[in-house]
Amino acid sequence: MIKAGIIGSTGYAGQELVRLLHGHKDVEIVWYGSRSYIDKKYYDVFRNMFQIVEDVCKDDHLDELAEAVDVIFTATPQGLCASLVSEEILNKVKIIDLSADFRIKDVTVYEKWYGIKHASPEFIPEAVYGLCEINREDIKGARLIANPGCYTTCSILTAYPLVKEGLIDARSIIIDAKSGTSGAGRGAKVDNLFCEVNENIKAYGVTTHRHTPEIEEQLGYAAGEPLLLNFTPHLVPMNRGILVTAYANLKEGVTEADIRAAYDKYYKDEKFVRVLEPGICPETRWVEGSNYTDINFKVDPRTHRVIMMGALDNLVKGAAGQAVQNMNLIFGLDEAEGLNLVPMFP
Repeated sequence: MIKAGIIGSTGYAGQELVRLLHGHKDVEIVWYGSRSYIDKKYYDVFRNMFQIVEDVCKDDHLDELAEAVDVIFTATPQGLCASLVSEEILNKVKIIDLSADFRIKDVTVYEKWYGIKHASPEFIPEAVYGLCEINREDIKGARLIANPGCYTTCSILTAYPLVKEGLIDARSIIIDAKSGTSGAGRGAKVDNLFCEVNENIKAYGVTTHRHTPEIEEQLGYAAGEPLLLNFTPHLVPMNRGILVTAYANLKEGVTEADIRAAYDKYYKDEKFVRVLEPGICPETRWVEGSNYTDINFKVDPRTHRVIMMGALDNLVKGAAGQAVQNMNLIFGLDEAEGLNLVPMFP
């Protein structure tokens, strides 16, 4: 039985980790970390866990935690994991970090976009970007996983095959993305109040969103050259979900059949990426509560562009589900263990 600890267990992603790991036959959660609710019963924070979780919340003592568990999930704001990790801890335990601390390989880029100084840049080179469908083999031997976020997971998976196969001009990519409000976290913010969000949709972080360099870096690896692209996120009044619509110029002579073949090449054997039938557009409601990413595309012959579309649940495949998928790979388990979730509807 794998013993797991969660730092940040009372945030949205942390609570989703608790829900998923309680359905995992090979895992026992022994540490529910939360600075805000120390010594408070976990079910008093999330009443859906009444008579399911009897534990109390503990502080984030990483040294003590590393002695008690096999894997630590850090579902925390940027900067915290980097400030706590050490060689001694990594020699004892695996860390799956759901923040952005180790996702970007260039520390100067991280510090510029996140506005904080990186506390442990010496661990950035060994951290593996935990997008399982792309980095599966590297994940298996990793001590430190940089678990991708929701916008980045959906954006990268949606465009990756076409970039990797050189079917599009990667420098022409424009990504329009929309997220439910849980993507902003559980902290109290005026912009996320019901009256601010309901009956409204807005763009935010235009040209400045912090996931931009992460998407550029990962798709740049696929393209074999550095990339710059436009990424614009929007907030929509729903609890869960990410919808990405991305646009790019097709290379000369590329056909719809070429594009379909590229998606099939990379995803036909992937459990959690579903390439939809022609003419069907991904929708967030058909992936809600699951670890699936639904993907499809449409060629516009008039403009010689391809429109790439993807949808996922930001708290599952975009956060906690992906973290569990990474854990399964690290410990040699069935990659889908604990994640065989049928999407919820309605």
